[in-house]
Amino acid sequence: MARVSEQGLTRTVFREQIKEVLLERILDGVYPPGERIVETRVAREFGVSQGPVREALRELESLRLVVSEPFVGVRVRAVSPEELGEIYPVRSGLEEVAARTAAVRLGGRLEAFEREIDAMRRAADSGDAHAFMPHDVQFHRLIVEGSGNRTLQDLWTSLHVEARTMITYVRYGDLHYIAESHLPILEGLRAQDPERTSRALREHFEYYARWVMDATPGDVPPAA
Repeated sequence: MARVSEQGLTRTVFREQIKEVLLERILDGVYPPGERIVETRVAREFGVSQGPVREALRELESLRLVVSEPFVGVRVRAVSPEELGEIYPVRSGLEEVAARTAAVRLGGRLEAFEREIDAMRRAADSGDAHAFMPHDVQFHRLIVEGSGNRTLQDLWTSLHVEARTMITYVRYGDLHYIAESHLPILEGLRAQDPERTSRALREHFEYYARWVMDATPGDVPPAA
């Protein structure tokens, strides 16, 4: 990898850049479970000090993707289906509350949601899970933001939805199917029906929680 100059860039920018690269490597299996991630080696690769690398690794540890062990260093953790499934009921609870308000508050103005579904479809056509994930996450973020509830937004952000979603996509699933599974939620919002939207979200998350727990890597979800 080409050397990254620290000149003119903040420490935060470096931390985010390095975190994203390491995250992608973990998800793609370049760093398999048990693999050591050596701080000094990563710093040399990027041509930066160890500070932003250390901070990036701490963030990955907060996501439970790596573990720091005394006298051993940082290793990649194996993430179980049970761990992946844990986030779904939590997200469902938060997003259902948000949806009841957003369905009315948005007033049927759903162009941004439609753009995200279109973008998911394009990414699915190219089979690019990394391009797909931000649009799926943004679709759900729009619901939470549409509620106007800052506390809900903060709680939702604290779940680190992006990383957990990406793990699911890399291991499991058909991107075309996932894109289309957002349509019942969109229809509930279009009808400005809080209960219909809330129910669609609950069914969406319950379905994928069961699927992740029962599937093996590479499985395509059956028709709902």
